[in-house]
Amino acid sequence: QVQLVESGGGSVQAGRSLRLSCLISGDTYNSGIWGWFRQAPGKEREGVAGIYVRTSFIAYADSVKGRFTISRDSAKNAVYLQMDSLTPDDTAVYYCATRRGSPPTINSWTLLSTSYYHYFGQGTQVTVSS
Repeated sequence: QVQLVESGGGSVQAGRSLRLSCLISGDTYNSGIWGWFRQAPGKEREGVAGIYVRTSFIAYADSVKGRFTISRDSAKNAVYLQMDSLTPDDTAVYYCATRRGSPPTINSWTLLSTSYYHYFGQGTQVTVSS
């Protein structure tokens, strides 16, 4: 079993930054991919960023490219999401996620699709005001 706990959310004004953290515990030795997702009210959960552990291949949603950065610290079993130049459109609950093993293929689609992840955290709220 794997547990994920997010932190670092909050309320900020547009243009500011936040750094989300996710600590992963349990059977993490076989985690093939780590990702961040978000869900705004009335919308489906969408992939924001994902990283393939073995090669550090990274994918970002087009809406956050150049503004968000995903990183990981394997020693701490942690994954981070640095979010810069935030806009009100970034307001959502943010979730980190991981998976047992690796998906059948590694590309932007699999890293950003909820279907390829087995475990999600409880989420942390990010609110950006204009």
